[in-house]
Amino acid sequence: MQDKVFDLIIIGAGPAGLAAGSYAGRARLDTLIIEKEKDGGQIVITAEIDNYPGSVENESGPSLIARMAKQAEGFGAQKLYDTVTDVDLSGDIKIITCKKGVYKCRALIIATGAHPRPIGCPGEKELIGKGVSYCATCDGAFFEDMEIFVVGGGDTAVEEAVYLTRFGRSVTIIHRRDKLRAVQGIQDRAFKNDKIKYMWDSVVDELKGDGILESMVIKNTKTGEKTEIFADPEDGTFGIFVFIGFLPESALFEGKVAMQNGYIVTNEKMETNVKGVYAAGDVRITPLRQVVTAASDGAIAAMQVYHYLENL
Repeated sequence: MQDKVFDLIIIGAGPAGLAAGSYAGRARLDTLIIEKEKDGGQIVITAEIDNYPGSVENESGPSLIARMAKQAEGFGAQKLYDTVTDVDLSGDIKIITCKKGVYKCRALIIATGAHPRPIGCPGEKELIGKGVSYCATCDGAFFEDMEIFVVGGGDTAVEEAVYLTRFGRSVTIIHRRDKLRAVQGIQDRAFKNDKIKYMWDSVVDELKGDGILESMVIKNTKTGEKTEIFADPEDGTFGIFVFIGFLPESALFEGKVAMQNGYIVTNEKMETNVKGVYAAGDVRITPLRQVVTAASDGAIAAMQVYHYLENL
């Protein structure tokens, strides 16, 4: 496989990458999808998806991504699990270096997505997996009948707060402003849920604990006043789930494609400033980052690759 030149390599097997793989495979392009960990990207940590057109009842991120992956494979896209360590985009043949080998292609789609933005406060890094989480579906059950706090006020934060009420005896949303940013329909669901409380005009200033999260310091954004909140003595800990946005997985491409604030710049055809290189999904500059827009990006990118290769 390492000696051949693929028509297309797609880096990332999230919704953008898998949609691109389906369209490329369907167009009979010799396609390889490279994914470093597991299919799905951010979608696999999403408990409930109700805004993707045609999604089934009780759709979850993992269930939707499993169907996407099966479809891409059914159209003939090959998949490889490996970590990309370097890319050479300077020539007509793009060279993708991974931990396990080197792969070549005539066209590349970057669909590496994004990762959760951390709070950035003292104690956060040390307590990840010990009370601090960025994935409600992964860790919600660990806090059965305990106090849970959710940091953020956007769509994801409020949706996951609602989901976490299945586990915690109470869920408190900590938001730096005095009103939520989530769309009204999502807000309505949260305000109707008696288990959800709110801590307005507040940010997490510090997280404390000896091997497990035991307390947190909250700072009021208007007054500057700080308050320390301790775990219930009977519980010994509590959960804090962070949903304050994402950071693009783009460091690998710095200096190799045009970027703005870490996001890859493309036109409406998903073309970057480098011939034969495209970007799709959360890693590129886009006004909306949702499963449906990522899938759309991937489809557009794949068809533009098809036309690009036809005209070589």
